[in-house]
Amino acid sequence: MFVLFLTCNVCVFVCRGQGVMDVVDPSPLRRFVVAKRSITSIFDQLLDFVKDGFTFVDEVWRSDDLGQVAVEEQTLEMQSCATKLSTIREVLVRRHMKVAFFGRTSNGKSTVINAMLRDRVLPSGIGHTTNCFLRVEGTEADEAYLTTEASNERRSVSTVNQLAHALHMDPTLDSGSLVKVFWPKSRCALLRDDLVLMDSPGTDVTLQLDSWIDKFCLDADVFVLVGNAESTLMNTEKLFFHKVSERISKPNIFILHNRWDASVTEPEYIEEVRKQHLDRCVSFLAEELKVVGLEEAAGRIFFVSAKEVLSSRMQRAQGMPETGGALAEGFHDRLREFQMFERTFEEFISQSAVKTKFEQHTVRAWQITEAIKAVMDAINIIEPEPRVLICCLEEREEQRDQLDFVRGQINRLSDNVRERIKTLTDDVAAKVASALSDQIRSLPVLVDEFRADFSPTQETLQLYKTKLLLHVEERMVGCLSHRCSVSVLRDIRDAQRHMIDSVRPLLSLSVQEQLSAPSTSFELTYDLGLAALCADFRENIEFQFSLGWTALVTRFIGAANAKRALCSSDSRLQVCRSVGWRLIALSVSLYGLLYLYEKLTWTDASRERALKQQFVEHASQRLRAVVPVTSSACGQQVCKELSSTFSRLSQRVDLSEAELEGNIRQLMSSFCRNRSTELETQLEAFSVQYLQGN
Repeated sequence: MFVLFLTCNVCVFVCRGQGVMDVVDPSPLRRFVVAKRSITSIFDQLLDFVKDGFTFVDEVWRSDDLGQVAVEEQTLEMQSCATKLSTIREVLVRRHMKVAFFGRTSNGKSTVINAMLRDRVLPSGIGHTTNCFLRVEGTEADEAYLTTEASNERRSVSTVNQLAHALHMDPTLDSGSLVKVFWPKSRCALLRDDLVLMDSPGTDVTLQLDSWIDKFCLDADVFVLVGNAESTLMNTEKLFFHKVSERISKPNIFILHNRWDASVTEPEYIEEVRKQHLDRCVSFLAEELKVVGLEEAAGRIFFVSAKEVLSSRMQRAQGMPETGGALAEGFHDRLREFQMFERTFEEFISQSAVKTKFEQHTVRAWQITEAIKAVMDAINIIEPEPRVLICCLEEREEQRDQLDFVRGQINRLSDNVRERIKTLTDDVAAKVASALSDQIRSLPVLVDEFRADFSPTQETLQLYKTKLLLHVEERMVGCLSHRCSVSVLRDIRDAQRHMIDSVRPLLSLSVQEQLSAPSTSFELTYDLGLAALCADFRENIEFQFSLGWTALVTRFIGAANAKRALCSSDSRLQVCRSVGWRLIALSVSLYGLLYLYEKLTWTDASRERALKQQFVEHASQRLRAVVPVTSSACGQQVCKELSSTFSRLSQRVDLSEAELEGNIRQLMSSFCRNRSTELETQLEAFSVQYLQGN
C-alpha cells in the first residue's frame, strides 16, 4: 500500500544501433520515470481511498443506528474528489517529457534529433527539408510506424520522406500539420524514458509562429534552438522565442551552434568566433529574454557537429571505427561537446519536467486529501494512534470476511430452509389427505355410534342434526389429530432445531445469548367446517312402501323415467290386461298385507336410521370435495409456523450483521483518518525528493 520512493541505481545500456551498446551512467531521464511512477501510485492509492471513503460516508448517511448525520454534502464532496482524481490520473498516465527543436531552415534540426536517436529516423539533407512538425516517441512495437492528424492508420516509417520532406511533401499536409513517428523503444534507450522529440519546419518559412506555439509548444518542457555556427543568431529566430516567452513564463532554452566542424578551416579565429557566438547567445538568453541568469546562460550553449556525431554513431553500430570516414580535425572535442549537451539536457529536462508536470497535481492531491480529512472530521471520526493502524486494517478485513461469510451462509441456509419447509408442507398435506379419506370411509360407523333423543317433530329434528354434526366433526378431528398431529409436531420441532443449530454459528455472542428454544405452543388445527358443508342437508323420513308403484318403477327404470311412466294411465292399464285379473286380485291381497306390515313397523327408530343413512351419503360427498382444501390448509399452517421461526432467526442474524457493519464502520473511520495522514506523508516525501530540490 505504501509507496517506496526509489532512485535508480542501475546502469542503463544505451542503444547504439544494431545490437551494439555502450555502458554509461544511469540516465537522468529515469528520474522523471520513477517520479511519474511514484506520483501515479500515490494517486492510485488516493483514488482507492476516496472510493472507500465514499462508501463509508454513504453508509453513514443511510444508517439509522449511528444517528441522523447530515452528510449529504460530504457525500457529494467525495464524489467530486473521485471524479477529479480519475481525470488527473488519466493525465498523469499520458504525461511525458517533451523537447521541441526550432531554428532556421537547413540549420540541421533533424540531424541533431537523428544523432540523439542514433539512426536516420527523420528526413535530413541540404536545403529546406522538413516541411511540417514531426513528433518522435517510443513504442513497445517491434516495428516503427507513423500516423497523421487526419488518420490513425499505421503507415510505414519509410513514407516519412513522402509525407514530410519539402521536396515531395504530401499535399494534404502544411507547415502546421503533425506527423507522429513511433520508433521502437528496443532500438533506442532515449525513448524508453517517456521522452518525446518534436522537429519543426524552419522559423523563416512561415508567419504562423503564434499558431505553432499554441498548438505544439505550450506543453514543451525544453526548447532547443539549433543555429548555424557559420552565421550569427538571426532576428527570425529571436522573434520566435520572444513570442514563446510571452506565452510561457521563463521557457527552458538550449542553444546548439551546429556545423561547428566548419571552424577548423580557420583555426586562428576559432576561439574569437566561439566567444562572439557565446556572448551574443548569453545576451539573448539573459538580457533579452530574461529566462536565465548571466552565470547560468553559458551552460545552455553548445558548439557541435550533429552530422559528424550521427555518422560516427552509425559507423560504430555497424562495427566500424567511430573515427572512420572524412571527419574533420577536433572531432573528439565536438563529440564530447555533444555528449555534454545530451547529459546536461537530460538532467535539466528531467528535473524541469518533474516540476512542471507533477507539481500542480501534487498540490491538487494535497487539497483533495485535506478535503477528505475535512469530510471525516465533519462526521466526528477519531484518529487512532499510528501503531493501531495495521491492527485496524487487519481487524477490519476480518470483520468484512466474517460479514461476507454470514451473508453467504444465510443465503444458502435460506434456500435450504425454504426447500425443507416445502417438503414438510407437502408431506403434511398428503398425510392429512390420506387420514381424512380414511375417516370419510368410516363415516357410517361414526354416525351409527351417535345416540340422542329422536322425534320427528321439526324442532327436535333440528336439534338432533346439530348434535349429530358436532359428534361427527369431533370424532373425525380427534381421529385426524391422533393419526397426524404427533408426527407432524415432531417433524416441526426437528426442523426448528435444525434452523437454530444452523443459524447459531452466524450470530455474535451477544445475540446468541438472546436465542430462545423453539416454541411449544403450536397445534395443528383441522377445520372441517362440517356444519357449513351440510347446511343444505334435507332429510326425507316420510313412510314410503318398498313395493309401491313409485318405488318399484324408480328402482328399475330410474327416477327420471319413472316419473314419465307414472304419469301415463295407458301404461298402467296395459299392465293390468297383460297379467290377468285373477292374478292381479291375489297380488293385491298380498300387497295389502305387506303394506300393512311395513306401515306398522315404520317407527321413530326406522326414521332415525333413514336419516343417518341419508346424512352419511350427503356428508361423504361433501367431505370428499374438501379433502384437498383441508389438507392444504394444514400444510399451510406448518409452512407458516416454520417460516415464522426462520424469520425470527433471520432477524437475529440481521442484528449480528448490523453489529458487524457497525464495527466495520468504526474501524473504517479510524482507518480513513489515518490513511489520509499516511498519504500526506507520501506526498510530503514526493515533494521533498522531486520538487523542492529543483
